[in-house]
Amino acid sequence: MNKQAANTVMMIRPVDFSFNSQTAASNAFQNADHGLEDDIIKKNAEKEFDNFVQLLKANGIEVIIFNDTAEPSTPDSIFPNNWISLDQQGRLAIFPMQAINRRLERRKDIIDFFKTNYRINKTEDLTGFETEEKYLEGTGSMVIDYVNDIMYACLSPRTNKTVVDEFCKAMNYKACTFTAVDQSGKEIYHTNVMMCIAEKLVMICLESISNENEKIKLIDSFRSTGHEIINISFEQMNHFAGNMLEVCNQEGKHFLVMSAQAFSSLDKEQIAVIEKFDIILAPAINTIETIGGGGVRCMMAEVFPEKK
Repeated sequence: MNKQAANTVMMIRPVDFSFNSQTAASNAFQNADHGLEDDIIKKNAEKEFDNFVQLLKANGIEVIIFNDTAEPSTPDSIFPNNWISLDQQGRLAIFPMQAINRRLERRKDIIDFFKTNYRINKTEDLTGFETEEKYLEGTGSMVIDYVNDIMYACLSPRTNKTVVDEFCKAMNYKACTFTAVDQSGKEIYHTNVMMCIAEKLVMICLESISNENEKIKLIDSFRSTGHEIINISFEQMNHFAGNMLEVCNQEGKHFLVMSAQAFSSLDKEQIAVIEKFDIILAPAINTIETIGGGGVRCMMAEVFPEKK
């Protein structure tokens, strides 16, 4: 049986982290008016990354780190889950991305590393959809219930229904698609900023789903798979409370990783529900969240395949 939480994650250490103007149009979480000098942003991001990795390792979670390269310029390389996934059947998927400079993040040396050192049985390359301007940005665009083989995705300019269906057909997932918008009515660009699925619980911003039928369908799906639902507000979502990832360590302890900002937005009742199932890890990544518009979940690509 598949497990929901990986005990290994892959992360990319940044060398030139900065505001990406190519992604800002569809990512409302990016903040151009940050008032920080470029060198301060870069240093802060590197420090936040290193502290985050140290926290994961201190709790027995394996972290595979690749260093970003200075050339070509890839300001969002710190978010590798958008271009690669590695699942429990040994399938490696490579995804189509909207921004031109984000496509440069895809690295043959990283793909070769996993094919050399892990049991990779199949490679699913969806990047050809970029020629049709159709995108599916990895486990940012979709949130997968691995135990029940259900893929949840809010459709947006970065999450195309055709590519969703193609991926689900290739991976034998059931697709559950819906539309989600922020409080200004703008489509939420990635599913993983408004919801997270752990083994026993779901964090989701239900008020972002205006279609009642879609909302009921989602709730029914969560309940049928035995998940406890924690409903987060727009305000909490804006503090990255939907952008979490459950991981485990070699001893089988489960952790729900969220940013310090996300943790601070939660109320006591929500924290109590989480702590029934998971230990909370909450690194501070304020610069990365503010400039990059992505959170802790975006920084971790799960590594499920077995080592050779």
